[in-house]
Amino acid sequence: MDEGKTAGAPTVTEESKRDEELKASDEAVAFMASIEPEELQRCVFPESLVAMSDGGRVLGEFSVSVEFTRRVLQPCLLLHAQSHGAIDGSPCGTTVTAYLTADLEVLEEDYHEYIKLDNHSVEKRCHMVQHDRQMTINKCTTVGEEMTKECVSYPMSALRGLVTEGSSLLLMRLMALRKKVPENMIFIILDQCLHINQTTFSELGVKRIEVCGEVMEVFGVQRMVCSVKASSSTWQCYFLDDGHLASRKQVGSPVTMKLLQQPAKTDKGPEKVPLVWEEDMQLHSQYLERKDKLKAEHASYLREQPEIRALLSEFMQDLLIMKPDNIYQFAREYFLSFSSSRSSDSNLKTRST
Repeated sequence: MDEGKTAGAPTVTEESKRDEELKASDEAVAFMASIEPEELQRCVFPESLVAMSDGGRVLGEFSVSVEFTRRVLQPCLLLHAQSHGAIDGSPCGTTVTAYLTADLEVLEEDYHEYIKLDNHSVEKRCHMVQHDRQMTINKCTTVGEEMTKECVSYPMSALRGLVTEGSSLLLMRLMALRKKVPENMIFIILDQCLHINQTTFSELGVKRIEVCGEVMEVFGVQRMVCSVKASSSTWQCYFLDDGHLASRKQVGSPVTMKLLQQPAKTDKGPEKVPLVWEEDMQLHSQYLERKDKLKAEHASYLREQPEIRALLSEFMQDLLIMKPDNIYQFAREYFLSFSSSRSSDSNLKTRST
């Protein structure tokens, strides 16, 4: 196998200058900042669709799951999406695993895409990770026996309003639950060449389509991905009232992702996800703040009362010397002597007055 070709260090070019000019709109950045914890709770569920041809033939599957988790002790969201099937008889698939903050900032994401042709395979892997407010992206492309590696890094200040393959799926769920896509939703992306580019989201409105044999009302969101070296691609997604994806289609493609089984419903409205405070980002943050405050208060009290440490030190010393079988009884009798001496001191003070 070829040792692999590695792209050289980035130089100042027209493309890098263009990267600096492309930014997310203020409206897009404000949308991400406006996400509430209650909204994220409603987005935590798995779903599965089937890829079908225009002729009704099943070609593959598409699934997405979202859950609360931790990454390096930091509460976050874990999104996992996977699709697999065949194009003209050639097996293909895509897998995305993303760790996201409450405002959909990417902490880490892994993207894997493959297609197996008759005489060779094509495989693309892209891993991005945030560290010290810097995003590092490593990409590896394998075509047959030839491998190409690329690595770039951007300061997070240049990636405000960044959406990825993973975060875009959750972003559209939120838009569907709000049933509104604000104007000028222009976000930034990293394209196939790892350059900064733009993607836009727009509202398709409400319409009625057949879902699982029943005509239902769905809300549509359109995403257009801009590209410099290739034509732009457009995706149209329609969602049920509870945020589940009913259909997903790339404009111009003969394949449509469709929901074949309606998600379970309850008579009490949207399903409520049990709240575990350790996994709730806001509550966990409040807990850590309260914990630090209490530790500071306790440390201050111990400094002001040095006799506490002396008392406990003497007790531990006597305990280790005596080695009593009944520790509870020993402790009771030990501290009871202090109570008796304190009562005697109080009586003496009373008599003297």
